[in-house]
Amino acid sequence: MASPSDSLFSLHEHALERELETCPKCQSKLQIRSSKSGPFLGCSGYPKCDYSRPLVQHQNIDTQVIDDSSCPDCGKPLAVKSGRYGIFIGCTGYPQCSFHENPNAAPEPNEVTCPQCRKGELAARTNKYGKSFYGCSNYPKCKYVLNYKPVAQACAQCGWPVLVERKMAAGLSLVCPQKTCRFKMLKPSQ
Repeated sequence: MASPSDSLFSLHEHALERELETCPKCQSKLQIRSSKSGPFLGCSGYPKCDYSRPLVQHQNIDTQVIDDSSCPDCGKPLAVKSGRYGIFIGCTGYPQCSFHENPNAAPEPNEVTCPQCRKGELAARTNKYGKSFYGCSNYPKCKYVLNYKPVAQACAQCGWPVLVERKMAAGLSLVCPQKTCRFKMLKPSQ
């Protein structure tokens, strides 16, 4: 019967075999190297031999046409595609038509007028870490932001023209975003 340490050593040997592969061009050993793009396998005979390949093979998604779909801009079918920022849905008529949509994008809220400048509207945005927030469309003149979905309803306590939806222990609530006001109420079901 094999002990657990025997299987550990056999796995280690298989890992070493992969690391000690030979170059298909010149039969030299391949080495793990690094670059600004990350680690890769490169020939030890560099610069005479320039063979290299990715250390990890990523699965690439082929373009898949979505049945019974049409581009709202040009009418051609839409397809699921893979790009540098991940998977997205785009028009098969690219580059003539550049329509695309991100399936992970936050849903657009109802048009709510910015309570600070009263000129712009609060629109859904995403920060560089992927967290969604709602900011004034009149940015950079107006820098009003909310972390929760705005609702065009005035606060009953302080009169602020916007409330936000928040999930609380009691259920979905409408809360005043003003720090000095502590108004909150359960959201009426529709």
